Amino acid sequence: MVASASTEGEPVSLTGHVRARTEENLAFRIDGRMISRKASVGQIIQPGDVVAEIDPQPQQNGLHAAQAQNEAARAAVHEAANTLERQRRLLGQGWTTRAQFDAAERAYLSAKAEVDSTAAVLHTAQDQFGYTKLVADSAGAVIATGAEAGEVVRAGQMIVTVAHGDGADAVFDVPASLMRQVAPDASIDIALTDDRSVRAVGQVREVAPQADPVTRSYRVKVGLSAWPKAMRLGATVTGQTHIQVASGIELPATALTTAEDRPAVWIVDGKTQQVSLRTVDLLRQDSSHIVVSRGVESGEIVVTAGVHALRPGQNVHLLGASQ
Repeated sequence: MVASASTEGEPVSLTGHVRARTEENLAFRIDGRMISRKASVGQIIQPGDVVAEIDPQPQQNGLHAAQAQNEAARAAVHEAANTLERQRRLLGQGWTTRAQFDAAERAYLSAKAEVDSTAAVLHTAQDQFGYTKLVADSAGAVIATGAEAGEVVRAGQMIVTVAHGDGADAVFDVPASLMRQVAPDASIDIALTDDRSVRAVGQVREVAPQADPVTRSYRVKVGLSAWPKAMRLGATVTGQTHIQVASGIELPATALTTAEDRPAVWIVDGKTQQVSLRTVDLLRQDSSHIVVSRGVESGEIVVTAGVHALRPGQNVHLLGASQ
């Protein structure tokens, strides 16, 4: 047959899931025993809502101690100020020494510094006490929980995950081989895996710059600007697009043989009707067809039957004008 090049798009499908475009893990800033969690999966929370609480007693004790230290420091600086003022009057009247005045001044400055120090400790204790309540800072829907009441939680441990309502993505793990063939701005058809009538269209929004070290696949997020309500967060979806395969020569699988352990085909010289064996590179192969990416030019005549009975230089008879 006469070889001819072709380039066509091939459909490719992958399974993924729907996720909120913005997800936030809410966590306490301090360690402690959680005494309540007021938000559950599916619940809508608003800014200022208390999501969970940890036992405030240790922080409350620390706050009381810091308040007492600060009050004592303020009393000490008040007394030191009075002493300094008295020493200043006595020094002016000649009833005290300069050394005693200097000592009173140093005591006042030290007491004043102690006030500043205990004020900072008090401020920290107030913050620590405030951290016993986990408060939402924006609206969203709770999509996951990470701890229950009674558990001892660590600072930074996820208590709830909140999905914000600023859009959704269909998330796929794409093999590296497909990453090279899908356009960065490709349009993706999205459908629920268990109900193909629920459909949406999205655009590739984000591609992970690094492959997963285990699966060697890339995380791709397809932005869904509008999608059916039935396509809920967490739903399994199928994404389909067309990839542009490289140009190649498609031949029947019967044309394939080998030469020096490499794929090869027999080429017929149109003038002499003699055959020669030529190695080729395959783009893809199945039970009925092969696609040659290099080694055969468009317009060349390729033997498609009886290839294992040929030898180099053998004359062949063509069936018809172009076969």
